[in-house]
Amino acid sequence: MALAATIVVDGLIYASWLFVVALGLTLVFGVLQILNIAHGSLYAVGAYAAASAVGLFASLGFAPVFSLLAMLLAAMAVALILGPILERGLLRLFYGRGEVVLLLVTYALFLILEDAVKLIWGVNPYYVSEPYQLFGNVAIGPLFYVGYDFALVVLAILCGAAVWFGLNRTAVGKIVLAVIHNHEMSASMGVNVNRVHWMAFTFGVFLAALGGAFTAPMISVQPGISVSVIIVSFAVVIIGGLGSVEGAAIGAVTVGLARAAAVHLLPEAELFSIYLVMAAVLIFRPEGLFQRAAARKI
Repeated sequence: MALAATIVVDGLIYASWLFVVALGLTLVFGVLQILNIAHGSLYAVGAYAAASAVGLFASLGFAPVFSLLAMLLAAMAVALILGPILERGLLRLFYGRGEVVLLLVTYALFLILEDAVKLIWGVNPYYVSEPYQLFGNVAIGPLFYVGYDFALVVLAILCGAAVWFGLNRTAVGKIVLAVIHNHEMSASMGVNVNRVHWMAFTFGVFLAALGGAFTAPMISVQPGISVSVIIVSFAVVIIGGLGSVEGAAIGAVTVGLARAAAVHLLPEAELFSIYLVMAAVLIFRPEGLFQRAAARKI
């Protein structure tokens, strides 16, 4: 019983930050129909920017609690700077040229961002310890967890609820959903599709950077962290269904629980367990668990 509870708790903690990142990936695909390979690099940029911002706040004498604000501001800055630049200055030039072309463009962007991160922050690891100590420890049975881990679970719930509410209960969300279902019809009805594109991409960048920023206190921020993140994020959106918020949530929890079970029961199969679950879903439901409905062609 104690082992089962440990697996569930560890799985939910791992799924929390993964859901935030995968949510941005599935949102960008839903609106722009782009499978963004560079999403993991944007996660890394968010982590590095958060590490720098927390260090700056500490050097200015701010209390440790303000490190949370520093991480949030860092994620917002990454989104506001890189989002419009990448969408308007690069991706928009390749719309309509096929999904493979856009996939290669985002892969090239991934390589560029990887080198840019090394040029700006170097190759030495960064450690962000201040936020990790704010919430103390939480006892669950005989085990103790760092309270910050559960703060990430709350963050994931808030992000998921905010995106769902924004898409389904606001006028702007209705416009975004209209663009998702039919770009051409939305444009003919007077919707500024280009504006929706850059806003959605910028928000997707924000979610990637937010995931990186709030994961930074839990890891060593160093070159290469983007690769593993994008691979696991792809697994999440494939399991849940590309373009689905609910699917991203279910996919993240599924991946988190599968990984936690493997870590505790068969550590050698940690990564294999994720791919095994993904393969099983693809066999029985190739479109994912929550693939959004497509318009029927007559």
